[in-house]
Amino acid sequence: MAFPDITPDLKAAMPQLRGRLLANQSLAELTWFRVGGPAQVLFTPADEDDLAYFLKLLPNELPVYVVGVGSNLIVRDGGMEGVVIRLSPRAFGETRAEGDIVSAGTAALDKRVAETAASANIGGMEFFFGIPGTIGGALRMNAGANGSETKDVLLDAVGIGRDGTRHVFSNADMKFVYRNSGVDPSIIFTSARFRGKITDTETIRARMNEVQNHRETAQPIREKTGGSTFKNPPGNSAWKLIDAAGCRGLRVGGAQVSEMHCNFLINTGNATGHDIETLGETVRERVKANSGIELHWEIKRIGIEQS
Repeated sequence: MAFPDITPDLKAAMPQLRGRLLANQSLAELTWFRVGGPAQVLFTPADEDDLAYFLKLLPNELPVYVVGVGSNLIVRDGGMEGVVIRLSPRAFGETRAEGDIVSAGTAALDKRVAETAASANIGGMEFFFGIPGTIGGALRMNAGANGSETKDVLLDAVGIGRDGTRHVFSNADMKFVYRNSGVDPSIIFTSARFRGKITDTETIRARMNEVQNHRETAQPIREKTGGSTFKNPPGNSAWKLIDAAGCRGLRVGGAQVSEMHCNFLINTGNATGHDIETLGETVRERVKANSGIELHWEIKRIGIEQS
């Protein structure tokens, strides 16, 4: 399906815009699952000022959504009405270390932040090495792995509001909870600073190797997947509940529950967004019937169903 092309009107209303506007751009290539319909408008801002200018002049009735590397995302087959914003690594991907602080643009990969910290002998950020996303997603979801979370190391973050204003958020302002933050969803994070502890290189590298070995031996990282599908319920593991409900290897169309780690869904080659989401909902129903526990999605699902 195709949405009405509104890019000429947007360009006319924003004569000083420097970023790229594309109409009806496929989003499947921007997600790890490789599924989903188009964005009515895909906008790639030139820098933070360009993003603020765009948001200030964008009509309020147009919905806005931000995507990073699409590692934790299902785009539905009908696509996304409104504007999808993608922050490019070129404009928003810089990382640097000074003292015990690492600064990063929100398009920087979590793994790169871990590497930047390690190169500067800054410990405490090794867990980022095992998270297959960007810093923007880490801020929004309080991403964590191997016993640590974003909230443990964040100093502050910068974001642009829907009206184009720039805001700075302290760690407390972020209102972090398990796999979420309490910041207004319309805020688009652009950069962040993290504080660790000066540590010897051998200790940091050993910890990063542990994180990487865990991923390679326990997770289907070479499949088309979206990472952990469901949040761990308090005092329990989602994968154990899914396994106990008999869902390991379960299929819907081209989507399958991973045999290797059953809190991962994979696209075996020809899955649709509908296949993957339906499989996830089927797993939730079976776990609820088997254990009485309701699983909650960790993966974000956006867009409209194919009509």
